[in-house]
Amino acid sequence: MKKTTDTKTVVGRIDADVLAFTVGKDPVLDLDLVAWDCYGSAAHVTMLSRMPHKPRLFSAAERDAVVAALAAIAAEAAAGRFAITAADQDCHLAIERTLTEKLGDLGRRVHTGRSRNDQVATALRLYLRDQLLGSMDEMTALAEALLKFAKRHARLPMVGRTHLQPAMPSSVGLWASSYAEGLLDDLGVVRAAYDFADRCPLGSAASYGVPLPTDRAFLAEALGFREPIHNVLHAGNSRGKTESVAVSALCQPMLTLSRLAEDLILFTMPEFDYFAIPREFCTGSSIMPQKYNPDVCELIRAKAAKVVGLSTGVATLLKAMPGGYNRDLQDTKEMLMEALATTRASLRIMTRLVGGLVPVPEKLRAAFAPGVFATDRALELVAGGMAFRDAYHQVRDHLDELAAMDPDAAVAAKTHLGATAGLDFAMYAAWLRHERQTTNADRRRADRAFAKLMKPIAD
Repeated sequence: MKKTTDTKTVVGRIDADVLAFTVGKDPVLDLDLVAWDCYGSAAHVTMLSRMPHKPRLFSAAERDAVVAALAAIAAEAAAGRFAITAADQDCHLAIERTLTEKLGDLGRRVHTGRSRNDQVATALRLYLRDQLLGSMDEMTALAEALLKFAKRHARLPMVGRTHLQPAMPSSVGLWASSYAEGLLDDLGVVRAAYDFADRCPLGSAASYGVPLPTDRAFLAEALGFREPIHNVLHAGNSRGKTESVAVSALCQPMLTLSRLAEDLILFTMPEFDYFAIPREFCTGSSIMPQKYNPDVCELIRAKAAKVVGLSTGVATLLKAMPGGYNRDLQDTKEMLMEALATTRASLRIMTRLVGGLVPVPEKLRAAFAPGVFATDRALELVAGGMAFRDAYHQVRDHLDELAAMDPDAAVAAKTHLGATAGLDFAMYAAWLRHERQTTNADRRRADRAFAKLMKPIAD
């Protein structure tokens, strides 16, 4: 039988194998949470220093010393100099260890009235808010790139397709702006996930509160949250649910990107040749000298599948979990972080690709076979007094008569709202401005709160 050893940690001695298994990837993943946990701890200590408790839990000077040490830890982490060991288990205990090394007994008092449950949940929500704001910025940037492309080629004819078969006259402008509007719709879903995360769990402790006059409204305000989560047990139970909502929301822009990528893969095939993808976004073959493969677009499809899978993973992890904290929740963190990183990288690379996309007008026009104009011709006959079904059959029986129809005229004829000649680019520009203003306002609110929180309060 293997001889067991144990390791000393902040919360006691743990069998070395058990420690390795339970710690998992947290020492690496949690490096992205250090600054956010420092903000959470600063808010907690500030609240304790204000608490009407005798004796005082923290004086103003003691609070300032802790906050200054937390700021130094965050700076070390930003510079890549903060280490989380397996014995620390995670960033939260690593920060407590470091505070104790720097401040002695003062560091050991920081966790008063707090559980790692509400501490972790708060750091994750702060991290998630920031990441979702970045995601929304990147969604807006890609939508803007698509709209610039759409406006530049607004009336360039392009065959519209259903079932992948030629259907009706369309335009490059309609095609590109459809994906831009799709992303702006998706942004609303991601914003809803942001709003879900924008409530503060801090002060709920291990989901059952503490017998201290904890000021949870102050904690929420100090961290720039919209409000505290009211029910302390729900604050704990929302761990995992918050990640699930966020990853599910990220599926939406990834699904839009996947369909855009699939269109580009198809429409850049030699058999179509509607568009040219910049060579720097393609890769060659190890054996076939002529090949330029749309690998970026293919990987976008794969990464969309990954994010959908991560969403399913988080939801499945939660589905049979009882109320209160369970260690299963540790694994939602990696899935959340991977979904965010994958989505944001996909948005950034696709924005660059769209910025270099070039249409091939002669190929786009050459694709207009007579049948593409069939519906337009049937409606012309209806305008002359013929019943639609009669016009439908007459056109179907005489498709060869449509060979002389003009793609440009067909595009120009559809002037109603949202059609090929009715695209409202001013509306789209206003929509983009609104999204940017909202995101910037949310970011400024958080930044102001953090700046105020980290200031000294002692006279």
